[in-house]
Amino acid sequence: MDRIRARVPFRVSGSDTVKLRARKSKLYNNSHQDQPGHGFFGVNVLVLSVIFRLVNCFLVQTSFVPDEYWQSLEISHRMVFKYGYETWEWKEGIRGYSYPLIFALIYKILDLLNYDSVRLLILLPRVLQSLLAAFADAKLYDFVWKLENPEVAKWTYFCQLCSWFTWYCCTRTITNSMETTLTILALCYYPLDGTRLHNSWKYLLLVSLAVVVRPTALIVWFPLLLHHLWHEENKLKLITQQGLPVAALTLLFSTLIDCIFYGKWIFVQWNFLKFNVLHNVGEFYGTHPWHWYLTQGFVVIIGPHLPLFLHGCSLSSKRNRILLFSTVWTLLVYSFLAHKEFRFIYPVLPFCMIFCGLSLVKLHSWRKSAAAALVVLNLIPALYTGLVHQRGVLDVMGHLQHLCDTTELQSSPAPDVLFLMPCHSTPLYSHLHCPIKLRFLECPPDLTESEDYIEEAALFYSDPLHWLRTAFPNKSTLPSHVVIFDLLEKDISAFLDGNMFVKQAEFFHTHVPEGRVGRKILIYRH
Repeated sequence: MDRIRARVPFRVSGSDTVKLRARKSKLYNNSHQDQPGHGFFGVNVLVLSVIFRLVNCFLVQTSFVPDEYWQSLEISHRMVFKYGYETWEWKEGIRGYSYPLIFALIYKILDLLNYDSVRLLILLPRVLQSLLAAFADAKLYDFVWKLENPEVAKWTYFCQLCSWFTWYCCTRTITNSMETTLTILALCYYPLDGTRLHNSWKYLLLVSLAVVVRPTALIVWFPLLLHHLWHEENKLKLITQQGLPVAALTLLFSTLIDCIFYGKWIFVQWNFLKFNVLHNVGEFYGTHPWHWYLTQGFVVIIGPHLPLFLHGCSLSSKRNRILLFSTVWTLLVYSFLAHKEFRFIYPVLPFCMIFCGLSLVKLHSWRKSAAAALVVLNLIPALYTGLVHQRGVLDVMGHLQHLCDTTELQSSPAPDVLFLMPCHSTPLYSHLHCPIKLRFLECPPDLTESEDYIEEAALFYSDPLHWLRTAFPNKSTLPSHVVIFDLLEKDISAFLDGNMFVKQAEFFHTHVPEGRVGRKILIYRH
């Protein structure tokens, strides 16, 4: 009797069928949302990242460091339009053309289409950097989803978007931003279990590209590479069939690019190592105590995430502990270098976000309060540094763009701008896009190691009036415009008044003037 009943087909009513279909659909949607690529409320992470980083791009209107322009956009502009200025690093061959070449391609396309307006020349490279940063954000989410679980992935992604320093840096055309983006992408293919030999070439290629963009990327990846090698069963195959070929081909390709644009055989990576490590040229641009990264630098860039990071470190598993070791290793290695900057340790910040995500998942009842505090505490420095702090140098260049008008270029005398500011304070031709005469105080380090060497900027600031009277002995040699920080106005007022210079404009720069940098920037016109 039971057998007969078993053969009877199971039947449901019409209403039951609708309920089953609805339940099945709900289960499918929930499982679909838990797949990599779907974040909060099931919104596609990549789409959300692109929108967020484009907003990020337009809300960062300040300057960070000179390298943001002088080691990228200025070089790209010179590569395409054949005029501009190269700093001493390019004359000595310690910088590679691979990174500026990316923006040079954008400039060349705009030039061919006759759309090379200064606005597009400034904006499009940053938009490209923003899109790459957005892709890296989405890949970080996918990586943590596979490494841990969807919940940790969501909160890691949340922490990544909240980070004020990432907001401040990731859309800038600076090598550290590209290095960090490539580091995140490489991490997504990195075998934390040490047994993914067939796919290792992907992360090794991205690591090699990061080293080409900035050779110091090897510091971050050194312990990770050793960790992979230690756990890999077929070590010889990893080295000979993937590691060495990928590194050699990448290095060969970048060297060919450098040789083409330098016009001679050159090995940039060796020159970079020789000048920055063996000759320690970085000391010329300032030194900090050995503990600066541990007591100030890291604390500042991680910001309000610090308590979550420390809590997350205590929760880390054996599998992701190598990321923590790499972070500590990087901080220690950079601590031994005399010249220190916040941006140097930026590539380890995404590693820290993973531990912050682990922390938020474990907080449970405190999670909403912690997340709200994280947003508010990061929003303040993000908006202030992105919209207010150090914006004057860009506003000045925007004002000077009128000198590129046809009437100004054809006027007599032709525009001639003198920047009496700390060297490389402003961008140059990449933000004007016309070949007018621009002069500024130069400050290359002494490569001859002469005891009597004094760079031009230091010579000027030691006696500004004497320097000006020597540089401009008669009125026929005077510039048409002089750009200064307000701190200098009183010191050179005799020169300005005596030569009939009139203040044309002033721009706010910073609330925290320091050294030779003032609160405002002034433009005087002859």
